[in-house]
Amino acid sequence: MNFNEFELHEDVLNAVDSMNYQQATPIQEQAIPHILSGKDLLACAQTGTGKTAAYLIPILDKVAHEANEHTGALILVPTRELAVQIDQQIQGLGYFVGATSIAVYGGNKGPEWDQQKKALTQGADIIIATPGRLIAHLQLGYVHFRDLRHLVLDEADRMLDMGFLGDILKIMSYLPNERQTLMFSATMPPKIGDLAKRILKDPEEIRLAVSRPADRIDQQFYLAKDEQKLPLLMHLLKGVENISMVLFTSRKSNVEPIVRALRKLGLGAHGISSDSEQGEREIVLRDFKNRQFPILVATDVLSRGIDIDNLSHVVNYDVPRDPEDYVHRIGRTARAESKGTAMTFINEHDQKYVLKIERLFEKELEKKSVTAELGLGEAPIFEPPRFRSGGRNNNRNKKKKNGPGAPSARKPHRETRPQDSVEAVAAAPADGAAAGKPKRRNKRRRPKKDQPKTVNPTEVQAS
Repeated sequence: MNFNEFELHEDVLNAVDSMNYQQATPIQEQAIPHILSGKDLLACAQTGTGKTAAYLIPILDKVAHEANEHTGALILVPTRELAVQIDQQIQGLGYFVGATSIAVYGGNKGPEWDQQKKALTQGADIIIATPGRLIAHLQLGYVHFRDLRHLVLDEADRMLDMGFLGDILKIMSYLPNERQTLMFSATMPPKIGDLAKRILKDPEEIRLAVSRPADRIDQQFYLAKDEQKLPLLMHLLKGVENISMVLFTSRKSNVEPIVRALRKLGLGAHGISSDSEQGEREIVLRDFKNRQFPILVATDVLSRGIDIDNLSHVVNYDVPRDPEDYVHRIGRTARAESKGTAMTFINEHDQKYVLKIERLFEKELEKKSVTAELGLGEAPIFEPPRFRSGGRNNNRNKKKKNGPGAPSARKPHRETRPQDSVEAVAAAPADGAAAGKPKRRNKRRRPKKDQPKTVNPTEVQAS
């Protein structure tokens, strides 16, 4: 469907044409008419399908028709990177419309704070904000949303995952009840449905199935323990030229250690996480896009909504817990008809998440075990059922199997565990318990008539 077929303002059509948008994507084709009609909307579509333009184009069309003295639209997003990206997209689309916008984000007060305060006071047409920063401004009393007509929650599932539900509801208490509310999400867990019931009025619903990764992506899965991952990665990257790679880790505490390890191995790498200062994150992201260094180590702040083109590799240092997050991560590569490689490392504890990916793809994935032949030691064996059932259940099952008449499955009173330190084992009592024998209870013996009663030294000290 061509954008000319929508009933859009001429200025908006000129803006769309200037951005070289040709045909509407499925989410745009379905969402734009509902938004233009003023209906509330709950839309589910994965990253990279054009969700942002699906709501920006009709909102800009309304801005072109409406005369607002204050802010007309508020867009809430989970991360500052996404806020900046949407603001840049509005600047491109809004040039012909004359729409004003500002991204409100950041943790510390500084020059950005004063600029944001000015825009919020005077009323930019569209505000794009992270919830925490917006609340900081709202609490000071100079922000007024009395003319607000459109509220958008972008990446709503990610905001809920990051614990923003309370902030979202608090922000909504500052907004007029008569407004259009749009929720866009990449996944549709039950909590999204619960939130939709609370804030949407008779909404239209759009649910586009999560598409499979492009066939151009070479998906590779490797069984590896944590200490084997980096040496294995170095082997896999041997001879690869013009690397432009994002390495995703699920734990932000891993970012800096991985960066240091990659640098020691001679690879240019920088990291970015929620702990990074805003200015630092912007510089790192800009330099990576400009090919100033080949490897970016990141947490999930980058897995959605960030437009990084021409990646040669995506590495999942940890398997994402949500299979749809896996799709979002590897979708950073093989864009614009190019080819790409996605590598995923599977340790002992992440195997159950691989099963979820296989259920989403409805097929078994090939898992390679190459660490032994590379001299890195044996790789973990792929045994996900062992991790699906808890240890307690296993013990109960064993007891049931033993049954009445079977040998006892009872463990010794004490046994030396792998986590026990050498010092702890050496300091253990030198009695039968240390050797794995049950500790005997000392029975009191009555003194013989011809022997004096034994006195306890502690009783003497206490007296």
